[in-house]
Amino acid sequence: MESMIRRTFEKGEGVFRMVPNFVSRTFNLPGRRLKLHPDDYYYYGTKAGAIMERWFSSINKTRNNNLERADEGLSYILTFEGGQVLLADAVKELKEELIGDTLQKRYGTWPVFAKFFDYANPLYFHMHPADEVAEKVGCSAKPECYYFPPQLNDCEGKRPSTYFGFNPEVTKEDVEKKLRQFSECDTHITALSRAFDLEVGTGWYIPAGVLHAPGSLLTYEPQWSTDLNCVFENVVCGEVYDRHFLEDICPEDMKEEERIGYIMDAVDWEANFDPDFKEHYFRPPVILPKTDKNMTEKWVCYGNDFITAKETTIAPNCSVTLKDNAAYGCVIVQGFGTFGVYHAEAVNMMRVGDLTADEYFVCKDSAARGIQITNNSTTEPMVILQHFGPDNAVYISK
Repeated sequence: MESMIRRTFEKGEGVFRMVPNFVSRTFNLPGRRLKLHPDDYYYYGTKAGAIMERWFSSINKTRNNNLERADEGLSYILTFEGGQVLLADAVKELKEELIGDTLQKRYGTWPVFAKFFDYANPLYFHMHPADEVAEKVGCSAKPECYYFPPQLNDCEGKRPSTYFGFNPEVTKEDVEKKLRQFSECDTHITALSRAFDLEVGTGWYIPAGVLHAPGSLLTYEPQWSTDLNCVFENVVCGEVYDRHFLEDICPEDMKEEERIGYIMDAVDWEANFDPDFKEHYFRPPVILPKTDKNMTEKWVCYGNDFITAKETTIAPNCSVTLKDNAAYGCVIVQGFGTFGVYHAEAVNMMRVGDLTADEYFVCKDSAARGIQITNNSTTEPMVILQHFGPDNAVYISK
């Protein structure tokens, strides 16, 4: 395996072509915007649920506990011989050659991934706890960013708005009362929150500990490498959620009477009551200075220490050199041409199990030298979404 990884890395000039990586969920309904064939949303069986997410550059398993898919969530590299190897194994073997010195020394791994989540209905009101809570169940904190790509949002879904935090007049006691009624009735907990309409082509940053109920736009979500939730909402669009969704962050040996207090203590109350929440966490795109007249780069996720993302657009019938300061995963959402040594094209429709030419992982040195990209369309732009780890943190001065 080691020689296969090395051979693929060198022949690809530091760029890996990735295999599509789908995740099923047993709750909500599929938004059907992932470019999957209509017959394939239940490809893994009805017990596994519908495919509602596609993960990119992931070395992280889901918490679905799907025994029939022990590798669910893990991304694979396509070798030039047609074989497949885990990106996680490539990270272990190539280390700083792949992810760079900073990530290797600080984390010893690739600590982020991105995904498309595609739900027809809004998601439940939930939060991701900070490290001191998450680590007690073998996970880590999950700061995350959202971006709503126009190419995948021709249909808005049932509610294209997201609840964030709590209204200023709400008290902690109000929230705790709702949690204690979780198994008794529909608590309507989002009545304590405030919703913001989602705008295609913009995004948000959500720190750990902040309650949010994501709206129904297809969302590009660069995030920290974990899959842990604490769900505060028990009924969403008529769908009932079991109590284990609320208590998933609690250690197994914790007494039942201690759990609600423990969950309450895991909330970042200051951030949830922030009166200027949108000013602090809304992320409109920010255009970078031009390095090539035929290429436009926009930061779409930024303003935190953990994850960033960029939307890069290449004009029709043009070639450019894309340079970046760090390793990254990427997906092409529009156009076709070449990406480094590879033929590349956005997906129009795919079947589960088919290979695509839209997803790549780029090592740090190759990113710094620059990837040669050609858009072979004479009419359409080529659009690429790139996600980076904490060694490429970006802050924008207002």
